[in-house]
Amino acid sequence: MALPTYASPLERVWHWTYIALCVAIFVFLIAPIIVVIPLSFNAEPYFTFPEKMLSFDPDGYSMRWYDTLLTFGMSRADAPRDASWWADAWHNAKWVNAAKNSLIVGFFSTILATVLGTLAALGLSRPEMPFRRIIMAILISPMIVPIIITATGMFFFYSSACVNTGSGLGRLLAPMLSNSGCLANTYLGVILAHATLGIPFVIITVTATLIGFDQSLNRAAASLGANPRRTFFRITMPLILPGVISGALFAFVTSFDEVVAVLFIAGPDQQTIPRQMWNGIREQISPAILAVATLLVIFSIALLATVEVLRRRSERLRGLSPA
Repeated sequence: MALPTYASPLERVWHWTYIALCVAIFVFLIAPIIVVIPLSFNAEPYFTFPEKMLSFDPDGYSMRWYDTLLTFGMSRADAPRDASWWADAWHNAKWVNAAKNSLIVGFFSTILATVLGTLAALGLSRPEMPFRRIIMAILISPMIVPIIITATGMFFFYSSACVNTGSGLGRLLAPMLSNSGCLANTYLGVILAHATLGIPFVIITVTATLIGFDQSLNRAAASLGANPRRTFFRITMPLILPGVISGALFAFVTSFDEVVAVLFIAGPDQQTIPRQMWNGIREQISPAILAVATLLVIFSIALLATVEVLRRRSERLRGLSPA
């Protein structure tokens, strides 16, 4: 924003100092992320810029690390890339399996977190709800308590939370439980853990959306004969939908990025992308991690852009900004 012509010299100095500080903070925050992107195209197996990359020599750049994401763990990586090669990559490539696990766990944990978080936010938004502050503090505690403490508690709880597989419920849940009938080292345990970590984000975003919600609309619908279910799906839900979707996106990102809970709860078959990156750093440092990081940065930018679009749509629906 340009300064007015009557601004004093001191105001002009502060204006440009403020801009310089904002730029410096932005560079400080974004530089570690931006530097990863060119390094992922490094032709050499190093985490530094070689001379060829600095001189923009085409021989210094390569897509080999992105190709490694498809070939690492394959039984026949050098075979012709026909249908059998892609089938081998789909079933055996470690990074591909990690991506599949992250998407499966993230999808189901996001659905669970969105449903439970939205219901909790709707209840907490009602003025007659008793002990609202205490209940809110308890529900958002997973995002306040250090994750190592939460993951440790989940590990001990899931290790002891076993179901008798001979019972009716046990036979129904048997495919999702371990051999001992417990939640630990199972997909169900990881999904429940990630849902627990994602629920606070859904509650916060939906509660923020409900702050500007006009409750007289529900009363008007009731006066016209609409039952509570019809009122919710025809009036309440369309108006709070941007907040619900934003909370779901935050819950999905939380699940997609979580590594500590996975280290405690997941078994060898539940390798997610963050856990695979963790294993790669510990066992074999490879620039393939930089390629994954670049893809995750692009994915995160797309999600943030989606959240911003939904936020503006929510403000327009609530009349807080012009259409």
